[in-house]
Amino acid sequence: SMSLREHALSLFHSAVGTVRPAPMMRRALKLQGDGCPQLMVKGQAFPVRRDLYLVGFGKAVLGMAAAAEEIVGEHLVRGIINVPLGIQKSLQRAGMQEMLLKPHSKIQVIEGAKNNLPDAEALKGAAAIQQLAEGLTADDLLLVLISGGGSALLPAPIPPILLEEKEKLTKMLASRGAAIQELNVVRKTLSVLKGGGLAQLAYPARVVSLILSDVIGDPLDIIASGPTAASSHSVQDCLQILAKYNLLHNLPKSVETVLSSSPTKPTAPENYSHVSNFIIGSNTLALDEAKHHAEGLGYTTLVLSAAIHGEVSHVATLYCQLIQLVCLGFAGLGEGPVSDEVRGNLLQLAAELEIPGLDLTKFLQALRGLGPERPVCILAGGETTVQLQGTGKGGRNQELVLHVGLGLHRAQAREASSPQGRCEIIFFSGGTDGQDGPTEAAGAFCNPGLVAEALQEGLDVEAFLSNNDSYTFFSQFQDGHHLLVTGLTGTNVMDIQAILIRAM
Repeated sequence: SMSLREHALSLFHSAVGTVRPAPMMRRALKLQGDGCPQLMVKGQAFPVRRDLYLVGFGKAVLGMAAAAEEIVGEHLVRGIINVPLGIQKSLQRAGMQEMLLKPHSKIQVIEGAKNNLPDAEALKGAAAIQQLAEGLTADDLLLVLISGGGSALLPAPIPPILLEEKEKLTKMLASRGAAIQELNVVRKTLSVLKGGGLAQLAYPARVVSLILSDVIGDPLDIIASGPTAASSHSVQDCLQILAKYNLLHNLPKSVETVLSSSPTKPTAPENYSHVSNFIIGSNTLALDEAKHHAEGLGYTTLVLSAAIHGEVSHVATLYCQLIQLVCLGFAGLGEGPVSDEVRGNLLQLAAELEIPGLDLTKFLQALRGLGPERPVCILAGGETTVQLQGTGKGGRNQELVLHVGLGLHRAQAREASSPQGRCEIIFFSGGTDGQDGPTEAAGAFCNPGLVAEALQEGLDVEAFLSNNDSYTFFSQFQDGHHLLVTGLTGTNVMDIQAILIRAM
């Protein structure tokens, strides 16, 4: 029989496979009719009256554009996409031809945003996209492809703000612990194209956006800073965030100028009647596919949430308690004081983490009846955060897994007769883009024996954690067995986590 690790790996691959650009685009986009052709998006028709243009920006956009060009064929007049530096070479090296444009493509590729930071190249690409959008007429159709990482690839600060100034501000916010949503609100407020700017510039052309979401809850105005969505934020929100992180008093002059002269109200939604936005790939979609796959492998499968967020150590505690609860159930101790205590802890933790849309009471109810006769798989997705304190190498997925490993070890040490002992358990967390932090791993796996194994090797797990050095930790094991290495996937819908448990 396959090991739990092999099952976990196949779940991850199935989840990622369903949000890869080509299959995803083919599901969402079709071209119909010869006389007056129509672009069909998820069943909605958009007549191609005159010219069809394409722009895009984001980490997954090269593959999306290649698929789109095949679908729309010669109707495409011209396209410009902004993609991460070096991505064409990386995909070529990885043998992923299907993600590359054909030799005579009408789409111009601009690579920029080294290390996911806006730079001169990204600025040049943004200017070219802006120019294309401004030149469109009412009979034109603009297809916009958006994926995560689009924010850094579409920098066009409102003059007189310089890119360096905007960047410095974003960096300061990030270093003080601002959430990605908060960073995006600030970036948007200071940008020409973000927060609906691109859609406004393209008016009166018809704008159709196909979006691969890498943000919890798929909010249109946050993904890649919402260039084609009405912004739900105002200058007030931006000022509040700057105040929250004590940055109001050392803002560059140019930023002060722009903030004081910006309209206080966001653009009215009725000014977006020429725009249609479609989410064509998301964490939820990937989890649905993984669930289907796990059920096929014989697991009783539950999806916890596609909106997991919060500090890795807190999220790890949540997962450890869930594992304990399932093992108690397997041991016939699903009802009683111990299980009640664990359930109480879980409800409190969930309340603190404030995971949107998570009905934990209902989830715990579903867990109640599960016995050892069938293995259990709990799936979740989202994006955790790491407080950087050390100088080590790792990423949020590997750090989360190491925290879970430590938690399982401690639970076993606390209770000699721990019900965990009668379960085979594996936990994994992986980034769907195939990269976790500045490492070649997408994430990692752990089981309850991980920390004991490390101690035998003389490794101090807590020291690795406090130095944010999870990658170095997992690399210590000969076979690389604990690292999840997939290579670039060409897509990105945040992270996927799974708990797999079967009775021994």
